[in-house]
Amino acid sequence: MITFSIALILLVVGYWIYGGYVNKLFAPDPNRKTPALTMTDGVDFIPLPTWKIFMIQFLNIAGLGPIFGAIMGAQFGTASYLWIVFGTIFAGAVHDFLAGTLSLRNSGESLPQIIGRYLGSGTRKVACVFTVLLMILVGAVFVSGPAELLAGMTPASLDVYFWVIVIFLYYILATMMPIDKIIGKIYPLFAFALLFMAVGILVMLYVKSPDLPEMWNGFGTKYERNPIFPMMFISIACGAISGFHATQSPLMARCITNEKHCRPIFYGAMVTEGIVALIWAAAATYFFHENGMEESNASVIVDSITKEWLGTVGGVLAILGVIAAPITSGDTAFRSARLIVADFLGMEQKSMRRRLYICVPMFVLAIGLLLYSLRDANGFNMIWRYFAWANQTLAVFTLWAITVFLAVSKKPYIITLVPALFMTCVCSTYICIAPEGLGLSHTVSYGVGIACVMVATVWFYIRINKQKTRKLSE
Repeated sequence: MITFSIALILLVVGYWIYGGYVNKLFAPDPNRKTPALTMTDGVDFIPLPTWKIFMIQFLNIAGLGPIFGAIMGAQFGTASYLWIVFGTIFAGAVHDFLAGTLSLRNSGESLPQIIGRYLGSGTRKVACVFTVLLMILVGAVFVSGPAELLAGMTPASLDVYFWVIVIFLYYILATMMPIDKIIGKIYPLFAFALLFMAVGILVMLYVKSPDLPEMWNGFGTKYERNPIFPMMFISIACGAISGFHATQSPLMARCITNEKHCRPIFYGAMVTEGIVALIWAAAATYFFHENGMEESNASVIVDSITKEWLGTVGGVLAILGVIAAPITSGDTAFRSARLIVADFLGMEQKSMRRRLYICVPMFVLAIGLLLYSLRDANGFNMIWRYFAWANQTLAVFTLWAITVFLAVSKKPYIITLVPALFMTCVCSTYICIAPEGLGLSHTVSYGVGIACVMVATVWFYIRINKQKTRKLSE
């Protein structure tokens, strides 16, 4: 419990110290009018209270990642604690914060537009297609888990397919309706359920005070074929750094009424998610210690831990939080995809008809992916792994765009350059070494990863020189 306690304290301290430093680089101007006030459209640009935006942002980015991802990552031992803490403070929270503030300063731009602004129009087109595909993957992946949990809590007649239909009907409504009608009203309640679950598990960790492994006892892992690097850094995505978050930050950038609120909303929500991930990593470590490593289904582990530690009522509330988190991430994923496509095509979104033009093809593709995952025994795990890799790869795009912005602005770009280089190595190595990727040897995969880092470094300095030259000519 000592390692866990130190990690928890570091996350809180990181928000105040490092979060304060990054906020100073942004230099918030409380007198600057935000897009929510200057571009109000009654659909996506709508001023909302700060506390509500925080709860929505937290629930948007949470999903299954800090729960299921942390549980899978906990199989790597206490190394998962280090990645959650340092990944959250120095990579994930900075990534979310700067993606959100850049959107805020550029009329609420979607992520591909931000990427294109600093990495070029060609990269913008690639990022647009890649991001929309990721959003559809998120929508498909984040239906399966909640549907299975709901089917287990209801009569046999209400099976998984029934709940899939119900969730998708909700997705359609939430994606099409103005953000304050459904999302703005129910998300704070769902966020409370998720926070209740995390706090309840945290309290029980200290009450039971289980014999958790400590960092100085070594880094245990159940995996023999797959090494910690890069596998753990892909498994634990949303609890450390996640490209999906950067697609959600612009949604809230369109609702913020004062720039001084950016730090608690963007940096703070990510640290909160890191705390949730840390709690679940510790709880899963306890579960593996008590029950062995035979059970790897995250849904079963969540159900077992919550019922054992929180009782029947508390367990139901906790499960509702676990169900709500992915569903509410799924609907905002589709909403984000709609806005990204609309921005790319220059299509206004006040008209319901035009919203349907974009949404219908996305839902058809997502349903197809979901049906595949439900019919194939290994389908969900396969889609999850592709989602996790795509998610982290999008974070690489975002980190490089932010790094170019900081360099051109003559700010200390080292704060995002290091995470960008690290995640470039992680993602390129993973797609080479993973069984669902190229399945290459460790030696070749690590060599490719290092080569990609070197190429990215050279490309970065060429890019910032071009940006500076263009800025001078203008």
